[in-house]
Amino acid sequence: MADKLIIDKTKTALVIIDLQKGVVGRPCQPYESSFVVKHASGLAQAFRKNQMPVFLVRVTPSADMKDGLKPIADIPAQTVSSGRTPEWAEIIPELGPESSDFIITKRQWGAFYGTELDLQLRRRNIDTIVLCGISTNIGVESTARFAYEYGYQQIFVEDAMTSGRSRDEHDNTVKNIFPRMGRVRKTEDILAELA
Repeated sequence: MADKLIIDKTKTALVIIDLQKGVVGRPCQPYESSFVVKHASGLAQAFRKNQMPVFLVRVTPSADMKDGLKPIADIPAQTVSSGRTPEWAEIIPELGPESSDFIITKRQWGAFYGTELDLQLRRRNIDTIVLCGISTNIGVESTARFAYEYGYQQIFVEDAMTSGRSRDEHDNTVKNIFPRMGRVRKTEDILAELA
């Protein structure tokens, strides 16, 4: 049985990874993106109601694609960037954003490297992050690894995240990686604690 979840509302922030127009339209497993969006939106509303910080992270390379990660395979840059419209990096409307939210733009998988996320969390005396988004084993896991190394406590919301490729990838991260870095919970657990 999992230990009782206690959230210090003065030291906890919500970090939502890549729930943006260009990402949520892709196929996901084990949860459909609409399911994840619904849960993440509910979490964001609860955090805002409690005057707790909400960080909405989006990924996008610069216009010239020079700062985007390059795949190992020999794939031309125009192939990697094809299909990206100007709206591709916009946060989905279900999440707002609200005026109190923080928008973090990243250029790679994780939300810490090369961004001001750590600085903005520390300036607000945040020591715990509740983490969710797409995709579990890439953007969310990469962010979690950095957060662990930076000393943050973490709560992973299993049903507010999903993999972009397979149930196995999601399950591996949730069952084998996340428990080493924090606590894995469901959306209802977080909402009950914040009520």
